[in-house]
Amino acid sequence: MLGGGKMKGGEAVGSGSGSISPLVSFVLGAAMATVCIVFVMSASPGRRLADISAWSNSNATAEDAPLLPLQEVTADSRSQLAAASNVTVAAPVPAPVQAPSPPPASPYGDLEEVLQRAATKEKTVIMTQINAAWTKPGSLLDLFFESFRMGEGGVARLLDHLVIVTMDPAAYEGCQAVHRHCYFLRTTGVDYRSEKMFMSKDYLEMMWGRNKFQMTILELGYNFLFTDVDVMWFRDPFRHISMGADIAISSDVFIGDPYSLGNFPNGGFLFVRSSNKTIEFYRSWQQGRWRFFGKHEQDVFNLIKHEQVERLQLGVQFLDTTYISGFCQLSKDLNKICTLHANCCVGLGAKMHDLRGVLDVWRNYTAAPPEDRRAGKFHWKLPGICIH
Repeated sequence: MLGGGKMKGGEAVGSGSGSISPLVSFVLGAAMATVCIVFVMSASPGRRLADISAWSNSNATAEDAPLLPLQEVTADSRSQLAAASNVTVAAPVPAPVQAPSPPPASPYGDLEEVLQRAATKEKTVIMTQINAAWTKPGSLLDLFFESFRMGEGGVARLLDHLVIVTMDPAAYEGCQAVHRHCYFLRTTGVDYRSEKMFMSKDYLEMMWGRNKFQMTILELGYNFLFTDVDVMWFRDPFRHISMGADIAISSDVFIGDPYSLGNFPNGGFLFVRSSNKTIEFYRSWQQGRWRFFGKHEQDVFNLIKHEQVERLQLGVQFLDTTYISGFCQLSKDLNKICTLHANCCVGLGAKMHDLRGVLDVWRNYTAAPPEDRRAGKFHWKLPGICIH
């Protein structure tokens, strides 16, 4: 054990002889080692502290090994870093942008576009259907348009909402020459270019195809007033269609009560509001084609009307023949009549003959003084081939 001593006059007084103590020897040796290390590093600045650390680590245990000191950045290291910073890294190639897929083609072609152009703000269109036989100059289509132009109360403006459904290319071409809203209904299996005789196989196919197309209009969300092209329009018939009617249909025979199912319908003038009920009615109507095979669609309507009206709670209105008239039950009052249908008449020639006579009478009626018109001095030319 080292003896204690006091400093006096700057001299250390030890407890033993003048020899250097072991602690002082150790401190002096460590100091000399440190001086050597500093000298070596000053002479070789490129050497790394890691070499010194490795030397010191060789004299240490794994448990108390000190953390490695930061490396000294040499001139070579700086040049390598500078070179690395000048390397241009190519940007990743962006994935190709795919154009949006076009919407699927409509199975109805341009039908929806035609309906949008022609519809009223309530999404109602007027429709008729023709083939090439009825579009020739001087044929039924000309008479149909003439009745609108001669009509009263602005009925001609309703042509803006008329869609003409054509059954063959020639009819479509003829329609485009005289009207804005034409649609070509492409079908297979039947040549629609010529007149179809009443109740022939092709005639029934045409009528049931028309019925199915009407259901398509309802499924697209449009109300429609279908009119045969042999219906003459003199005044606006919409004012005689009840707001509460799901279906309003003309009558071959009207018995006085517009809501009686005892009336005899005629599908040549038919208004239908688009709804789930009316679409379901049309599905049942189409099924009736096979339930009552060989029947005309108008006859099938008559056969299913009781069960379907009760099942679906449909409001069906039968239109009064005083206003929505036809050859079957002719209105004699020209002051009230709105439309006149060449029903109960077979053959294009017979229809054309009698409808020309109808337009002649109407032309004279509209040209007459109001007092003569009110007096009821004008009557249809009777008898005709069909009109009586």
